[in-house]
Amino acid sequence: MASFEPGWGELPAPLLDFWTERHLCTLTTLRTDGSPHVVPVGVALDPEEECAWVITGGGSVKARHLRTPGRVAACQVDGPRWSTLEGTAVATTDGADVARAVERYAGRYRQPRVNPERVALRITVSRFLFGPGLLRD
Repeated sequence: MASFEPGWGELPAPLLDFWTERHLCTLTTLRTDGSPHVVPVGVALDPEEECAWVITGGGSVKARHLRTPGRVAACQVDGPRWSTLEGTAVATTDGADVARAVERYAGRYRQPRVNPERVALRITVSRFLFGPGLLRD
């Protein structure tokens, strides 16, 4: 297992490519008792803003967990290739943040349906983990 800590301008191309290909992810947040809450999500990297985004409904468990900043991990797998990003996330209702998150999500997945209760989870990535299969030619 290898790891990479941003420098966003120095992300290895295979790692950046993997996080822009269409793969569903899991997002892990922590409950108040410390146990993990793991759910499927779409995660969109945003190298320009040096973060990753998740969009969700404001009443979701993950959004409630992240009303105050909390530790998260997002993981995606495709055969022998896998990567996990770790960091701190916070839920935001700021219109510009939500619009940016929707734009990034639409670029990786598809345009999401309209949701007036939508919030954005902004993940400040502390490191990426990945398996050796990711860097193989």
